[in-house]
Amino acid sequence: MAPTLTSNSFLLSTTPHPRLSFKNPRFTVSAKKSGQNQETTTNSGNPFNFDFGKLPDVTSLIPASTNTSSGLSFGRQRAKDPGTVFVAGATGQAGIRIAQLLLREGYSVRAGVSDLGTAQELARLAVSYKVISNDESKCLNAVASTFQDAESIAKAIGNASKVVVTIGKGENGPATEVTTTDAVQVIQAAQLAGVGHVAIVYDESSSGGSTYNVLDGITSFFNNLFSKSQPLTIAEFLQKIVETDLSYTLIKTKLTEDFSPESSYKIVVSAEGSAGADAYKVGKSQIAKLVVDVFSNTAVAENKVVEVFADPSAPSKTVDELFSVIPEDGRRKAYAEALEKSKAEVEARGAAEASKRQEQEAKKLEKKEAKAASSIAKEPEEKASSASIPSVESLLDKAKGLSTGFSFEKFSSQLKSAVEKANEESDAQVATVRGRAKAKNLPAQKAVVKTPPRNPFASKTKEAPKPAKQTEVAATEKRKIFGGLFQQETIYVDD
Repeated sequence: MAPTLTSNSFLLSTTPHPRLSFKNPRFTVSAKKSGQNQETTTNSGNPFNFDFGKLPDVTSLIPASTNTSSGLSFGRQRAKDPGTVFVAGATGQAGIRIAQLLLREGYSVRAGVSDLGTAQELARLAVSYKVISNDESKCLNAVASTFQDAESIAKAIGNASKVVVTIGKGENGPATEVTTTDAVQVIQAAQLAGVGHVAIVYDESSSGGSTYNVLDGITSFFNNLFSKSQPLTIAEFLQKIVETDLSYTLIKTKLTEDFSPESSYKIVVSAEGSAGADAYKVGKSQIAKLVVDVFSNTAVAENKVVEVFADPSAPSKTVDELFSVIPEDGRRKAYAEALEKSKAEVEARGAAEASKRQEQEAKKLEKKEAKAASSIAKEPEEKASSASIPSVESLLDKAKGLSTGFSFEKFSSQLKSAVEKANEESDAQVATVRGRAKAKNLPAQKAVVKTPPRNPFASKTKEAPKPAKQTEVAATEKRKIFGGLFQQETIYVDD
């Protein structure tokens, strides 16, 4: 009987062969009532014919869920199993080898796949061809997982305490590439799920030098042109990792097929930047074995970036011997120091702004105090100046002193004499300055009245015409002044 993967439980389970049939199919439903077990058995031709007539409450058969919330909640995470590993891209060329070796070492594997149907077929074939045993198949959980959403990946991680992802071509299925941007989603999901350790395999051969193929260059050009976002560089990817609090191991290598001659060489683990450009490539099964060894002792490989290559003359070493000589990655420490420095700068900037505000308030207070002091100093001067200004009473007293010995009749006679003296000096006052000057130079003349000539033909009986009145030489204007006490006469002389 061939086992298969179910999409509901994601566990490999044994199903009956389609050719096998049951002679007496029965389906038994048990319910507990008043301390007794009641069984309802149906022997009809339909195995799904239920008789609930004897059950008072059918809902008692439905399991009650203690968690009524829906969706993924990261507030209360399930207990992590140190023996469970989540493999992102389990259908990839390196991912499937890592999952196989993990099962052989006794780990439970949650295999993240994009197509559950394909995963079921692969698992069925793996069991049929003895790639994995029946006991190992029971430890394999296939979960739907893509590299598009960190929250869905965190849900797929489940109770796994370790995560592994391989960056390179053919790692999201046989032909699809896993980029650094995709791997960032896995890192963020691991942070959400509370994973203890993350192993990242970075295949430099898939993103390395030129293949000297014109078609490959054109394809790469148009892929970069029409892609929504450019993949992160390895330096940017590492910066994303160090910004989290995850324990990590980054393995840089150049992968090759297991049938290549280089796969028979021993691997060498060196510090970052120490591997030469002509170093031998590493077989995919060899790198899978190294990942499994890292998970067996994560403390020795914690927070380290290494370069792995093959060497035909290298001796065989354990994972402790390989990683113990590698120094810890300094990026996280530098990031922590930069974060502390930035925090200190922000605090210093805030303190400087606070002190500046205090100084401004102190200056304002000093100005107010100086203004108040100046106003206090001006009060005696204002009082002195107000004292120097005579009051109304003093003015009245002075007026009373001046009024003593004053006679209005005497003042009127003096004023009249002054006016008469002015009239003697000038017989006429003119309206203009030119008229006054000319009037002074004119000799005094009297108006002469001419009688009209006598008409000889006039009748003697007629009365003689009366003499015309003497015309006025000048027009006069009179007005009263000083309340009617005096009269001013103004003569207007024509030029």
